[in-house]
Amino acid sequence: MARRYEFEFSLLAFKIPMHVRSAELGDVPRMMELEREAQTAAHWTEQNYRSIFTETSPRRLALVVERVSLPEYLPELEHPEQRKLCGFIVARCVDTEWEIENLVVAVAERRQGCGSRLVQELLKRARSEGACSVELEVRCTNLSAKRLYGQCGFEERGTRKSYYSNPLEDALLLRLDFPAAASENG
Repeated sequence: MARRYEFEFSLLAFKIPMHVRSAELGDVPRMMELEREAQTAAHWTEQNYRSIFTETSPRRLALVVERVSLPEYLPELEHPEQRKLCGFIVARCVDTEWEIENLVVAVAERRQGCGSRLVQELLKRARSEGACSVELEVRCTNLSAKRLYGQCGFEERGTRKSYYSNPLEDALLLRLDFPAAASENG
């Protein structure tokens, strides 16, 4: 009996695995649901989200992060489905410049690495496609987002006065420049 208890306890000590993948059109309803719950997110229409998946310019990349449940080991989980979409990121690409347009993580999943995983995967993909930099705006009062982006290597590059509405607020401009490839330096 003690061994079973130790086994169950050791499983609970591990975080439930996350999986990052490219978003699909079928993810739009859940993305919109998450966005509506996030006060600081950019609020888009359904058509804005659907346009991510069309062949238009500028090109956009959307990634989602899912929690992978382990129902055979943890039957007490509230959500029996295998994967639960708990966050997303959307970025726009024009030539070698990328801009993060939206990042949302479910309230219950914050401060558990979801946002960081999304940003890191986006940076990896942008760099592999030849990006020179990634930029974004963030509300001056959004301390958790500022901390996340700072940990990912973004630096402040300025402000945009009264950029946000509801409530009216300045935006910090953040930027991450990728180092030139060694082969480009000679």
